[in-house]
Amino acid sequence: MKILKVGYGSVESVFIGGKYPLVFIGGPCAIERRDHAQFMADQILKICNELKIPLIYKSCYDKDCRSSPNSFHGIGIDEGLHILSEIRNEFGIPVISDFSEPEAAAKTGEVCDIVQVPAYLCRQTSILRAAAKTNKPILLKKGQFMSPWNMKNSVKKIESFGNKNILLTERGTFFGYNMLINDMRSLPIMANTGYPVCYDATHSIQMPTSMGNVSGGQREYIPHLVRSAVACGINSLFMETHNDPKNALSDPNTVLDIKFLKVILGQAKILHEAKLEILEKFGEDKVHLDE
Repeated sequence: MKILKVGYGSVESVFIGGKYPLVFIGGPCAIERRDHAQFMADQILKICNELKIPLIYKSCYDKDCRSSPNSFHGIGIDEGLHILSEIRNEFGIPVISDFSEPEAAAKTGEVCDIVQVPAYLCRQTSILRAAAKTNKPILLKKGQFMSPWNMKNSVKKIESFGNKNILLTERGTFFGYNMLINDMRSLPIMANTGYPVCYDATHSIQMPTSMGNVSGGQREYIPHLVRSAVACGINSLFMETHNDPKNALSDPNTVLDIKFLKVILGQAKILHEAKLEILEKFGEDKVHLDE
């Protein structure tokens, strides 16, 4: 499996894949204000340090995929990247944000240690080319409309543009209208590409646009799905979290209340370490692969 190194300059690098510790990628869905972003980074980092879990801080400056024209669309690329740069320098942790237009990729890559390709754009050649050309690792979300085995085509596109540092991410699959489900087979299937795999728990429980003009969610199932994904075998865990979900400016019905973060991450760490012990004792799963 490819090992990703995330972090440049004065930031301590985080390694994803293989026998490295489970990495947490998290933060508020959207950057709301400078003081709130710094508060959230501080609180999440304290939890991760206590649990000895590596952190990549995630928050976005532009939410281009909102259902309603009245929804919060972000504070903009310049202010958003400035805030992420401050967090990066103040806390010494890698940061990540997505981008929705090819023209925004280079500027995003100048600040972020890893760039994110949104799920709904995971097949767009112009987006994948722009992400690859940042020369930064790429968190590539599996589209809700995509089969896990077809993600290899997006991987090949990125590789063809000269970038071989990819983190494939499961975030649920459409099950009829306004509903997502998880097929845990997608995790080993995407791992067959040779790249590490991430599980996005808070988007997996999303009920897209189920409330008419905003998405609902079933957050009570986050712990169950996290335990399932970690036991199945992932290298990093993605969850959006907020100190006041009801008043979050983006995804208020799906972000995890930070008061639950420590327990869920603690369970995930125990399961990840157990999974590594199982692999050490019994080896990789090779059941009926020759049929």
